[in-house]
Amino acid sequence: MDDVTVDRLRPHEIALLRGGARAAVTVALVGLHLRGALEAGLPGTVRASGSAAVAVPDPLERAVLGCLREPLSPRELVRHPDVRVATAELLLGPAGAGLLGPRLLRPTREARRRVRELRERHPVPRTRHGLPDDAGLLAVALHGETALVALVPRFALRAGLTRRARVADRGMLRHTPRNADRWDRTPLRGGFDGGGDGGGGGGGGD
Repeated sequence: MDDVTVDRLRPHEIALLRGGARAAVTVALVGLHLRGALEAGLPGTVRASGSAAVAVPDPLERAVLGCLREPLSPRELVRHPDVRVATAELLLGPAGAGLLGPRLLRPTREARRRVRELRERHPVPRTRHGLPDDAGLLAVALHGETALVALVPRFALRAGLTRRARVADRGMLRHTPRNADRWDRTPLRGGFDGGGDGGGGGGGGD
């Protein structure tokens, strides 16, 4: 196992190594939000957007989306049988790369060290301008709530992925215009920039 092995993992797999099933599902939810396939529903829940034209190639994201026949909270999604199966299948990549112990399928000490090194090499982005989707998902995979607050504060708060106090501490909701975060307002096609913060259309909900 080397840095190349860890670098080749998908963000969902890296999140699984760092924080388990909940972290992997969080990356899946943000990925689906990027694709325009889901949106925040009632406080603390997510719901399918109803867009049939959205392609969802990732198996975990497909499983999550398939469960959203009604709004569910992230915790409910993590516990859903279909998502549990998809999360178990997600272990196959890291296991095949020697990143999981053979008995309990938990990250090895070396795997945890490699993930820490990735976190150091890929800090939370300071700006959303020009940030590719994959880089944003990697930031969420590596840094969890810190990246959510920095990159998608409104969606993360409304979907129940972050705590209100954490977002308020950063001043994201007080100082950020309602339409300023492109990742929060519309699905991205071609990265975070797409016109920049504060450009975009009128307000309104997700």
